[in-house]
Amino acid sequence: MTASESPAADGPVAIIGTGVIGTGWAARLLANGYAVTAWDPSPAFEDRMKADIDRLWPILEKSGLSTTASPARLTCSRTLGEACDGAMHVQESVPENMEIKRQVHREIDAATHPTAIVASSSSGLLPSEIQTACEHPERMLIGHPFNPVYLLPLVEIVAGEQTDPAVTSRLKAFYHSIGMHPLVVRKEIEGYLSDRLQEALWREALHLVNDGVASTEELDDAIIYGPGLRWAIMGTCLTFHLAGGQGGMKHMLEQFGPALKLPWTKLEAPELNETLISRMVEGTQHQAAGKSVDDLEQLRDNCLIEIMQVLEKYEVAAGTLKSDELSR
Repeated sequence: MTASESPAADGPVAIIGTGVIGTGWAARLLANGYAVTAWDPSPAFEDRMKADIDRLWPILEKSGLSTTASPARLTCSRTLGEACDGAMHVQESVPENMEIKRQVHREIDAATHPTAIVASSSSGLLPSEIQTACEHPERMLIGHPFNPVYLLPLVEIVAGEQTDPAVTSRLKAFYHSIGMHPLVVRKEIEGYLSDRLQEALWREALHLVNDGVASTEELDDAIIYGPGLRWAIMGTCLTFHLAGGQGGMKHMLEQFGPALKLPWTKLEAPELNETLISRMVEGTQHQAAGKSVDDLEQLRDNCLIEIMQVLEKYEVAAGTLKSDELSR
């Protein structure tokens, strides 16, 4: 699907909120040839955002650009209403606070054409609660991406009680047109899917650090040298299917299922006291080994591109998206 055929073809895409996620959305859209209008309440956001896009452009070039891609297609607006004017897709990425979300969506709703799609980048809030601030709740839903948005393809779509199913389909098609893997969450649920899985791992990591069992580096090593490599290809469920040998998942559950009754994990998070916070901060600073956040982001992005290129070679997982795009 080309930009001219996409659900946002009649106007620029509006980005409301230009933090890490909002800027990531803008970068992905610009790389795919879209015009982007952006707004943020910070008075200095324009200089910061344009500097971020310039910094990211070499990574975007390495990942692959549309023939019409250009950082010059970014416009920073003075007001939220100006940014939304003419947009047929609005991607909101303001702080994860229900009152802020509702206020911003009330303003977006009033500033956009009734047929425009309004998606929130929320990572866990319920769209049905955000919708109550809108005159046109049928076109509002969640489009939750993953950082870095300009590289990682997953985006979770969560409809609210009043969302029109046709809008869900339009949003799915739009995200697909910019090289993403839109995953429609069947039931509205806090935290959606991926963050609920990540949260379980994160809580266990906090317990292990809090109890003095492991350092942050040792816990990261336990992932990156083992299951993390498998997860990039097969995820958790299919990996465990293979763990059952020729008997597959059935044999795996029969053999290892009883271990689920053992007290191996703690689902409730520990108290975030000053001691635990210090351990987490000191541990990750040690892991960073003097590298800045920008240095670590560049390392991460270069590795992600090459991992996805390998997956593309074998036409598996995230590596199938490029061939999907070429076939459209």
